[in-house]
Amino acid sequence: MLSSATSDLIDELKHRGAKTVALQFPAGLKRKAAEYVRVLKEAGFTVIVSGDPCYGACDLALDTLTHADVLVHFGHAPVDTQDRVIFVPYDVDFDVAVLEKALPFLEKKTVGLVTTVQHVHLIPAMELFLKRRGIDVRVADGSGRTPLRGQVLGCCFSTARDTGADEILFVGTGVFHPIGIALSTKKRVIALDPLAGDVQEVNGDTLMRRRFAVIEKAREAKSIGIIVSTKSGQNRMSLATRLAALSPHAVIVTMQEVSTDELLNLGFAAYVNTACPRLAYDDQIRFPVPVLSPQEFEILCGARDWANYAIDEIL
Repeated sequence: MLSSATSDLIDELKHRGAKTVALQFPAGLKRKAAEYVRVLKEAGFTVIVSGDPCYGACDLALDTLTHADVLVHFGHAPVDTQDRVIFVPYDVDFDVAVLEKALPFLEKKTVGLVTTVQHVHLIPAMELFLKRRGIDVRVADGSGRTPLRGQVLGCCFSTARDTGADEILFVGTGVFHPIGIALSTKKRVIALDPLAGDVQEVNGDTLMRRRFAVIEKAREAKSIGIIVSTKSGQNRMSLATRLAALSPHAVIVTMQEVSTDELLNLGFAAYVNTACPRLAYDDQIRFPVPVLSPQEFEILCGARDWANYAIDEIL
């Protein structure tokens, strides 16, 4: 059964006078496409579905607007304004009492609270839970690529920094977000998985060691591709142009989808990723050659000191 938000979506589509509607889902929601198609068709709309991979609101299927009046993007908050795009959230609930498990791990005077878009609707309830247990909790307002209060992305941790707290409590699944928060804020980070109930302190030490090894491996590269994404919210051509000027071995390479096969076919000895920042950190093991972040390339070229290492973000 679809959520009550579907009726609001139908009302909005009718208000806009849409006849043909394109739908886009991230990987975890794609199996819901058929159900949405059925409901929207019953409401009188012609529907098409984008079958391409989708990694976030930075990866909109704008090409579908050639054939549709409106694109409906599910599961993410907008990273910028798009007149013909409607963003539909997908909330994942949990019992906020699970935060009790994190309390023994909290040591500092003030605690910043952040989460991902799936759980951000629970921020007020989580904030109240912690306050009632004597925690001086801080939640920052959203801005820019993270427009929702307390929201962080894998490419933007500004809401964690903006809390100004002594330590950060991240509520969500996986360790990439809390590792990124630790490197970005230089604060102690506690990660609570609200679905599994697991709690751990997270730091970026292991990632830093791995990234140092990748930088060293790239030192002998005589050909370097500076990857520029053509995706709507990932294109950083100005950054790539500045980076390419740092080395005579560098050339800009535009790509829609950054894949192992394409990097192998292009044949560069190393790459610098200005597309989704998670590609360099999460997917390095899949790539045939070193893939550096922009900041790591600056270290390689002597334009940045290792002591000033920073995780890549799109702000």
